[in-house]
Amino acid sequence: MHLLKNYLNSHDEQEIHFSEIVSILKQYDEEKFSEAIKLIPKNLLGDIALELPDRYFDDMVESFAIHDLATAVGELESDDQVSFMQELHEHDEEKASLVFDKLDHQDQKEITLIQSYDEDEAGAYMQTEVFTAFENEIVYDVIARFSKLKKSNELENVHNLFITTKHNKLIHSIDLDDLLTFNFKETFHENIENSELKYEPIVALDRDDIRDVVNSFQEYDLFVMPIITIDGTLIGRITSDDIVDIINEHATEQMYRLAGLNDDTEEDEEILKSGKKRASWLGLNLMTAIGASLIISLFSETLDSIVALAILMPIVASMGGNAGTQTLTVVVRQLALGDISSDDASRIIKKEVSISLLNGLLFAIIIGVIASLWFNIENLGLVIALSMLINLFMAGFFGATIPLFLKKMDIDPAIGSTVILTTVTDMVGFFSFLGLATLILI
Repeated sequence: MHLLKNYLNSHDEQEIHFSEIVSILKQYDEEKFSEAIKLIPKNLLGDIALELPDRYFDDMVESFAIHDLATAVGELESDDQVSFMQELHEHDEEKASLVFDKLDHQDQKEITLIQSYDEDEAGAYMQTEVFTAFENEIVYDVIARFSKLKKSNELENVHNLFITTKHNKLIHSIDLDDLLTFNFKETFHENIENSELKYEPIVALDRDDIRDVVNSFQEYDLFVMPIITIDGTLIGRITSDDIVDIINEHATEQMYRLAGLNDDTEEDEEILKSGKKRASWLGLNLMTAIGASLIISLFSETLDSIVALAILMPIVASMGGNAGTQTLTVVVRQLALGDISSDDASRIIKKEVSISLLNGLLFAIIIGVIASLWFNIENLGLVIALSMLINLFMAGFFGATIPLFLKKMDIDPAIGSTVILTTVTDMVGFFSFLGLATLILI
């Protein structure tokens, strides 16, 4: 409590930044947190609620009246308003409806517009706040208007000026640093006509896939991208900070899925809900483990006669699993980034199989020598060396082909790949090792 009080008392209202308050709040336990959030300035409440991990959101909204929550939402940019209202709706539908009714008409209209888009469409991530001007306006007048809006905090994170027609059709996009080179006494049309630079905007349609928008930001190194409708009407913008958030969300989602987890479920504080989701995936893993055990049972006599096989057997499966996971991670990530085209599959498979074979050969020699010296059993080193080479080859092959196949079938390659790969490497590892031992040693 004292830490937050000291911070608020030692900073002017204009100097306070919500991210620093978030860092302080994270240090408190549940009881102190409930007391501390009552000290938060109402104009920062919305930003802080969205910046904190989801588990804090319920406590925050329960601590404030409807009027305070509506004030907090009103202070946010349109895309953040939507995020706040969606979280509030999930927490309490009735409270969300009451807060929405308290918002001014323009905020309600913008929230409704953004919520009308599917979650994979560009329009769902845009801000409706844009700074525009007409071609026939004098540059000086527009800069004066921009200065007034900026001082009144009606505009934030402005990188570009959008030139539109009177019907709001987008014509040009001008970086603010380019704007400084203009003749302030002339119109935008005159400046653009006399300039050697082109100001044709790189745009996205409101119904475009957000992944394509992310790729465009990376390809053209953009700070902002205007969002237009099919007829060219400017309706919003997506900024680079939004793109960073999207990339982080997608990366987190992939990491969870590779582990057989659901990111929304794991961020939930309900133990039974998270446990149930994990249990279903662990159940599938149990079935595959039983399958691997059945393969081992086929060679029970071989294991009884040579105990050393039981000691060495996990090494083959473990090395195959780790090698396969390396390949799987690389391929899944490259697919997510769009670095692998539909005609590029053979190159990826050849590359990953070659890497796996090289590593397989290296570690086959190492484990072969170790096994021979350790147990002093004739040809045991040869058996485990051949098995290691076979399993790492299969790990590289299936680690690459499984996600590529799932992608071709229009299935998220991050889902299910790990279980399939683990099943393959375990079964191939055990079968090759024990099978070769039966043929060569028995």
